[in-house]
Amino acid sequence: MKILILGSGGREYSIARAIYNEDEKHELFFQPGNGATSNLGTNLNIKDYNELAEFAKENEIELTVVGPEAPLVDGVVDIFKAQGLTIFGPSKEAAQLEGSKVYMKNFLAKYNIPTARYIETASIEDAFKFTDTLTAPIVVKADGLCGGKGVIIAQNHDEAKVAISEMLSGKSFGDAGLKVIVEEFLDGYELSMFAVCDGDDYILLPAAQDHKRLLDNDEGPNTGGMGAYAPTPLVDEELYQKVKDRIIRPTLDGMKKEGAPFEGVLFIGIMVVNGEPITLEFNVRFGDPECEILMPLMTSSVSDMFLKASTNRLNEIKVEFSKQFAVGVVMASGNYPYGSSTPAEIIVDDVKHETIEKYTHISYAGVSKEDETLYADGGRVLVCVGLGDSIKEARDRAYLRCGQVHFAGKKIRTDIAYQAL
Repeated sequence: MKILILGSGGREYSIARAIYNEDEKHELFFQPGNGATSNLGTNLNIKDYNELAEFAKENEIELTVVGPEAPLVDGVVDIFKAQGLTIFGPSKEAAQLEGSKVYMKNFLAKYNIPTARYIETASIEDAFKFTDTLTAPIVVKADGLCGGKGVIIAQNHDEAKVAISEMLSGKSFGDAGLKVIVEEFLDGYELSMFAVCDGDDYILLPAAQDHKRLLDNDEGPNTGGMGAYAPTPLVDEELYQKVKDRIIRPTLDGMKKEGAPFEGVLFIGIMVVNGEPITLEFNVRFGDPECEILMPLMTSSVSDMFLKASTNRLNEIKVEFSKQFAVGVVMASGNYPYGSSTPAEIIVDDVKHETIEKYTHISYAGVSKEDETLYADGGRVLVCVGLGDSIKEARDRAYLRCGQVHFAGKKIRTDIAYQAL
């Protein structure tokens, strides 16, 4: 197939790598891609979605896969479908599950899907009043898209009120924060679950666990994610079943009732409190770096799964996963997540060890290319992924691979998957 992938990060590189490694000789295109995706296909520079749809039509692209949330919230799926193109991802209306936290929380409440007690408001007075009814810590969220940074966990009431004031005034997140959600803090452990949906049916992928904080022992500021592992032993069949019955099924049924059937990836951020799954948030695409560890665990065709999900035919296929574990360790630039970093040349040692060659790989994200040399461009640069028969083996291999990658200012956590180990 000819396949177009929208996005430029490690998530899109990983999806492309999985498709590239299938037996079929697919032809891959990226908009915009990164310095390393050009090794897998052709990078495009067509920013306008209508023009991109024209390109897809003229070049007989058979499947488009959307990686990040912004194009989905902007309605790229609707534009492509209007041209009769097959595209994997939710419509603009369905993408509100991530695009608006207020929409999401109200949807959860309407369909009795377990979530934390909350208020959504644009009134500072109402927000403060509700805050006073909660015990600290208190969660304050901006309504709109904030690149994964619009959630503040305030340690006391004063901190919560400062966060509310700064969001509602537009100081923190501009227009994205002009409506806020204040909610109770849930004490448990967090999981990432992903359901690939076709509007009616879904396939639940193995549960993963992400590491959001910058530093070891979950210290430092929140980031987009410094590493992840899957499957996590913190989930048993009973918990999977509860998630299916109480969260995924009512969500798909509810979205159909809302006139916006959900197609694409539904990411469910879950807090498990005393064995019960509570919905923290929805995203409408794969998480990053979770995608980097889930893709290599799939043993059935990734492109076929996306194609069947895009054409309401998931019931025709069986998606299969290896029995292995995957651990991904993010390498970030020196100033991440505080600011931009100076581009730095990436040097990757030749792999001499057969095991490392076979059971590890690199998924590239924030990189550019000049004269066949890759440069770390800032942010999260790449993910070293290790596979193994145990989480420990996968983790050890991932870190061995990390030791072979060098660039000025590289920053990694040394304790990815510690919860499981």
